[in-house]
Amino acid sequence: MNHIVLYEPEIPQNAGNIVRTAVANQMVLHFIRPLGFHLSGKAVSRSAVNYLDKITYHVHDTFEDFLETTNGNLYFITRYGDRRPDQLELTDQVEDIYFIFGSESSGVPKRILQQYLDRCIRIPMHPSMRSLNLANSVAIVAYEIMRQQGFANLSTVEPPEQKGKDYLKKD
Repeated sequence: MNHIVLYEPEIPQNAGNIVRTAVANQMVLHFIRPLGFHLSGKAVSRSAVNYLDKITYHVHDTFEDFLETTNGNLYFITRYGDRRPDQLELTDQVEDIYFIFGSESSGVPKRILQQYLDRCIRIPMHPSMRSLNLANSVAIVAYEIMRQQGFANLSTVEPPEQKGKDYLKKD
């Protein structure tokens, strides 16, 4: 199973968008407190477009509490990482995979990253950029994971059912 972990997220709209990405990719979502919003708040639910009830998510009080519940590979998304997401080998579905994203203002603390130097991943971008939006970063990594895993269980050939298979062919 693939997991997205948000370490102390601050912006409810980002969280809502990340909920949608996680649902679209059948990923489990984790929140590590403190949160800069209430999960039941209006801004989160508006951004999540009613998908919050379709996702499996967990809230952890601390990073240490989160670690007690994990059993798999941890990867940290940080501008200080030495590798790109496409350089990972993510096709093995035997173990759970956790991708940890830091807060919008300060990322994952250095004290944590230093314990996982070989697990720090960087999204390529122009050197003048400090960071990307959190929700965008999650989407980039989520779709790289799914690409490497052959988009397992996702609609890749057939159009979605919402408007019907022949929607574009009809007037």
